[in-house]
Amino acid sequence: MTINIPHVLENDKAILYPLQEPDFEDLLAVASDPLIWEQHPNKDRWKREVFRTFFDGALQSKGAFKIIDKATGQLAGSTRIYDYNAQDSTILIGYTFFGRAYWGKGLNLSVKALLLDYLFGFVKQVYFHIGAVNVRSQIAIGRLGATKVAEQEVAYFGEAPKLNYVYCISKQDWQGQV
Repeated sequence: MTINIPHVLENDKAILYPLQEPDFEDLLAVASDPLIWEQHPNKDRWKREVFRTFFDGALQSKGAFKIIDKATGQLAGSTRIYDYNAQDSTILIGYTFFGRAYWGKGLNLSVKALLLDYLFGFVKQVYFHIGAVNVRSQIAIGRLGATKVAEQEVAYFGEAPKLNYVYCISKQDWQGQV
């Protein structure tokens, strides 16, 4: 079995479209705020050349999405799904960022719920890579019911490996919440 990457995923708060090359400039405009990246593994992703590497990795992943705020139609950020393992029935969500205008507004939780609802049609467990110093994201993922299960050096596309915490939520636990 494979996971089909849909052309559109949406709920009441967000629309996710597969990321495409023409999205670069608009997404860079969102990503060019240094405060977005202060807790992420690479704190320089706000710089055009560093973000270009991040964006190229997103395109090559074939699982990256741009996130649209459904209420305003504005580009809010990006996320990706990757490392599908059919044998273990697992997949990862990560590389997520939002413009500061969307912090604390519930859009991140809504996007993660949208992805989890979709992915649990294919897998039994979803993992999340979260930078070891990214306390904001660690708190947010805990609100979904995910628990920390490991620490792992992650080699990001075109970047040096960084320590990440690995969080996990099972299909059974997720379905018990909704």
